[in-house]
Amino acid sequence: MQRVPRVGDSTRQERTDYVSGRFPCIGDCDLCGNCATFHGREPLLAFADYLSGEAEFDEVLARYRRAR
Repeated sequence: MQRVPRVGDSTRQERTDYVSGRFPCIGDCDLCGNCATFHGREPLLAFADYLSGEAEFDEVLARYRRAR
C-alpha cells in the first residue's frame, strides 16, 4: 500500500487519490462497511479536513476510532 501523503508534502489531488484508493466505493454498502465506519458519511466527506490540508490523515482517522 502507498504511504499516506503528508499535508505539507502533497497536493489536494494526491490526498484525494489516496483516500479514494484506500476506501473505494464498491457499490454494495452491506458488504463494504466504509460508510458505516465513518458514521454514514462517504470517505471523501469524512476526510474533508485532511483533503483541505487542515489535519493529517491519522488525526482524522483517530476521530472516528474514538467515536465508536
